[in-house]
Amino acid sequence: MKNVTITLDEETAHWARVEAAHRDMSVSRLISELLHEHMRAQATYEDAMRRYLARAPTVLKGTGRYPTREELHDRAGLR
Repeated sequence: MKNVTITLDEETAHWARVEAAHRDMSVSRLISELLHEHMRAQATYEDAMRRYLARAPTVLKGTGRYPTREELHDRAGLR
């Protein structure tokens, strides 16, 4: 484990103390877990984005052409 000093505004520090007490842990441990959770979420998102962008484009079926902007936004045609 590595020790790191952080500076928080009073409102954030108060929230962290209350939240840590609710979870029955130290503020240090709370901040560690929150940062670790954020790090995992970001890594998961970036992995999903890489997998999505690596996929081949999907070809539309049917007429073989993309609809025009006017066709997509034709409200009267939807009624």
